[in-house]
Amino acid sequence: MQPQQLLATLASGEPLSGSRLASEAGVTRAAIWKQIEALRHRGVPVESAGTAGYRLPWPVQMLDERAIRSRLPTDVSRRLGALEIAWELDSTSSELQRRAAGAADFSIVMAETQTAGRGRRGRSWLSPPGMNIYLSCLKRFEAGFASLSGLSLATGVIVLRALHALGIRGPALKWPNDVLADGGKLAGILVELSGEYQGPCAAVIGVGLNLRLTDALREQAGQPVCDLATLAHGAPPDRNHAAAALIASLIDGLSKFEREGFAAFVDDYAEHDALRGVPLRVSSASGDIDGVGAGIDARGALQLQTATGLRSIDSADVTVRRA
Repeated sequence: MQPQQLLATLASGEPLSGSRLASEAGVTRAAIWKQIEALRHRGVPVESAGTAGYRLPWPVQMLDERAIRSRLPTDVSRRLGALEIAWELDSTSSELQRRAAGAADFSIVMAETQTAGRGRRGRSWLSPPGMNIYLSCLKRFEAGFASLSGLSLATGVIVLRALHALGIRGPALKWPNDVLADGGKLAGILVELSGEYQGPCAAVIGVGLNLRLTDALREQAGQPVCDLATLAHGAPPDRNHAAAALIASLIDGLSKFEREGFAAFVDDYAEHDALRGVPLRVSSASGDIDGVGAGIDARGALQLQTATGLRSIDSADVTVRRA
C-alpha cells in the first residue's frame, strides 16, 4: 500500500485498525506502520486511536478530476484546456513549464503534494498531502511581456473572487502576490513568464491555498499563516469544490485580463489592499526604505510615501514596519 492509497483509505476520518489495513492491502502491519510514518513525515496528522488503529482528525477529500469538472460552469469547461491531477510533483509550476510547448491555453496541473513547492524569490511552499490546494495554470498571450504589468496583482483579486464564491470574506491582498487573513498568509501566487518581449508569450500562474494547517505546520512555516478552516470556524469548503471555484475564477479573470489588462482589477485591488496606510519597510538590492503604504498605481507598482516624497516600487520585499 502506497502513501496515497493509505491516505485515501483513511480519508473518511473513521478509525481503522492496523490489522484491517494490512489485510485489505495484502501487506504486513509493519508495512502499514512504515507508510503511516511516511504520511506523518509529510505533515499529515495521522493519529493513533489505541486498539481502534489509526485515523485522521478530520475527513479529507482526495482531489478528483470528475468531481472538479462537475462543479465548473459550462462556459468555463469549454475554455479549460486540460486538467491533470498528480499525487506528487516537485512543483505544479515546474511540471507545467516542462509541458508548456505542447500544452493548450488554460491547461491546469494540480498535485496532492509537492516536494519542492516554490514561492516568490525561491522560497519554499509547504505542501502536505491531502490538506491544501497546489495548482498552476498556463495562460497564453498574443501580446508581449509589457502588456502583462500587474498580472500577479490581478491574480490576487482573482483568488479573492474565488474565496467570495465559497462564502469566505475578509482576506486582503499584500503587494505583490500574497493573500492574507487574520494576520497570516492564506495563499501565495507565483507568476513566471516565457516567450518574446513583443509577443507572443505565456504565463504559468501558480497558486497555493491553505485549507488546513496543523500546529506543527504553522511552526514549520516560520511566519504567520492562516487557513480556510480557521476562517470557516473549523469547516472549510470541500477541496474539490474549492479547486473548482479557483479554476473558474482563474479562467474568467485571466480572460478579462487578456482583454482589458490590469485596469479591470485596479479598483478591486484597492478595496482589499492590506498595505494602504500601513507603516512599511521595503527591502531591495539598493537597500531599505521606510514609509507608509499609499496604494498602487495603474501599472500595479507599490506607492510608498516616504519622508522625501512618494516613491514607486516595482519589485522588492515588503514587511510591515514595527513601531
